[in-house]
Amino acid sequence: MHRPSILRERRKHPRVLTDMPFDFRMMEGAQVSSGLVMNASETGLLIHALKDMPIGARLTIDVLFAEGSELATFVAIAEIVWKRAPQEEQWKGYRYGLRFVQILGEDCCNLERILKMGAPPPGIPREQEESPSMPLSRIWV
Repeated sequence: MHRPSILRERRKHPRVLTDMPFDFRMMEGAQVSSGLVMNASETGLLIHALKDMPIGARLTIDVLFAEGSELATFVAIAEIVWKRAPQEEQWKGYRYGLRFVQILGEDCCNLERILKMGAPPPGIPREQEESPSMPLSRIWV
């Protein structure tokens, strides 16, 4: 029996749940804003931010995460591919889907660390979480 198409997983890469702070700057501006990374995959992020930004905007993002007793950062350029205003009244701001445009080689390792630290969202099989389709080192330069 087939599941209705609305319930099928359409993502190409598994997501891991996170709650990491990050700073970002729109490519056209100098103002730095902050937000929260809600989930991550090898191709993008789901973020929550107060700033209203258009779909298609490119951002320089700087994600701060704990690696043992040290703090580390993951830096990339990403593009906004979708945007939603949260439905809950107590939430302010917007949720954005970001697609990575550029990740420098040294930051690929940090993204891999972030993906290993997070928990898969409910409903994602464990084996899908642990078997990326292509090593990150082959995707980004």
